[in-house]
Parts: sequence; structure tokens; C-alpha cells
Amino acid sequence: MKKLSSKGQKWLKSLHIYSGCVWVGCATTLTIMQFFVNPEDGSELYGILYTLDFIDLFILVPGAIGTLLTALVYSIWTNWGWFKHNWITVKWIICIFGIAFGTFWLGPWLSDMAHIAKDQGLKALSDPEYLSNRQNLIIFGTSQALTVVFAAFISTLKPWRKKRQAK
Repeated sequence: MKKLSSKGQKWLKSLHIYSGCVWVGCATTLTIMQFFVNPEDGSELYGILYTLDFIDLFILVPGAIGTLLTALVYSIWTNWGWFKHNWITVKWIICIFGIAFGTFWLGPWLSDMAHIAKDQGLKALSDPEYLSNRQNLIIFGTSQALTVVFAAFISTLKPWRKKRQAK
């Protein structure tokens, strides 16, 4: 298959870095914000959670999808390949798992918290579902954020040797 030109690879790298930055930045922001939410009334709680949900759905998700799509282009139209290096394999696992976990668990937990806050105001802070979702986001959202930060570092460091060629 035809490979991207040098100029095309530079554009691809720029888009991949930008998408990754958006994903990492949003994941970090969403994680940090959870530790500093101390609303004084129900409207403030809902506003904060609605904003976090907006960031998740309309900024983080496109960043994650952009990272996935540019990684696909890298794998198909450059010499990096799909699993040519162990660090690429690790990045694929992080990317696929991160998108799936965010789609089916993290995102819905955050959206549910915003809906509960809208309906209950500050009473949401004692709602069992809200508290469970909050605890899950603190534990698993923090883990997810650290994992995508790790992926960014291995993109630069490129650790582990190239996989051995089959003889």
C-alpha cells in the first residue's frame, strides 16, 4: 500500500499530537475538578456537573476519536505498522480500552450525576446512585487519566525494544 509523503506524515503527526493533547487535557481536567467541587447550592452543583459533562461529550470524545483515527492512519499509511513495536501495542490497548471504558462507564456515570443534580439539587450529595457514580469516577476516572498520560509519555520515550522478527 502507498505510504504517506514526508509532508503528509508531518501533518498526521501534528493532528495526532493535537488530538492526544485534547484527550489528555480533558481527562486531567475532569479528574482534578472532581476533587474541588464544593457547591453552595443545587444550581451550582448542576452547573458544574453539566459543564464537566459537556467537556466530556464535546471536547474529550472528539479528542479520543481523533487520536484513534490518526493512529489508524499511522498504522496503515506509514512504516510504523500496527504492532511493529511493543510500545505501539501498549498504546493500542490504552486507546481502545480507554475509548470503550469512557463510552460505556465513565461518560454515563458523569451524565447521570448531572441529571441527578438537576432533579435533586444539593440533595444529590446524599443520593446513593450519585455517591456511587462519584466514587467510581474518582477511582476509575483518575486511573483512566493517568493511563492516557502514560500513553503520551511512551509516545515520546518509545520504550521497549522492537519486537523480534520471526525466523
